[in-house]
Amino acid sequence: MPPLLEIDRVSKAFDGVQANVEVSFAVHEGEILGLIGPNGAGKTSLFNSISGEVTPDAGEIRFEGQPISGLGPVACARLGIARTFQVVRSFDSMTVLENVMVGAFARASSARAAMTAAEQVLAFTGLGARVDTAAYLLTPPEKRRLEIARALATNPRLLLLDEMLTGLTPAEAQAGVQLIREIRAQGVTIIMVEHVMEVLLPLVERAVVLNLGRVLTEGRPQEIVRDPAVIKAYLGDRYAAA
Repeated sequence: MPPLLEIDRVSKAFDGVQANVEVSFAVHEGEILGLIGPNGAGKTSLFNSISGEVTPDAGEIRFEGQPISGLGPVACARLGIARTFQVVRSFDSMTVLENVMVGAFARASSARAAMTAAEQVLAFTGLGARVDTAAYLLTPPEKRRLEIARALATNPRLLLLDEMLTGLTPAEAQAGVQLIREIRAQGVTIIMVEHVMEVLLPLVERAVVLNLGRVLTEGRPQEIVRDPAVIKAYLGDRYAAA
């Protein structure tokens, strides 16, 4: 089958600083792909291009074979691309249910349909008991789940997760891993940006490593951790020993 998402020589600069330089890779349907690299490698910038928040300066992004570069976030969401953010973005004065309904309105034809979809997603993500809670009262792990729930409420084909496991305790991170596996089991393809390598590498089938805006390498996790270029750029000697 053709790839679900194709990144073809995508470049993007901000004020003369190259965030992405001729980045190319493909993501296949049903895959969990890890996008890793040191701070400033261009991971979030690439997410912004995929989700339509910015337009690449060069290259092309195709979703299900259709060019989507520059369509904007609303059009990309309606096509089936959803994302979370590195810094959690909730509507703190609104309830948990209302936050997720915002995502559901991308597809829902009425307020009742949006509420039903939001309730189903909140039950799936473990927040069913918090529907009437103001978002600002949630714990940090709950706020990360709220981000995921709002994204899932758009009924995506592709979900971009930006550091959703960072800052969690080991038990919270493992619960997050289980949720990600359950999302994939629902037929959603996932790209993850994550710095917690002990959690990420056993979860993904394949990883793409960015460094200084370029693709350094890509491959299966067991190959990535043994690559001298990756070790030098990011992972460190203890991964080579493992």
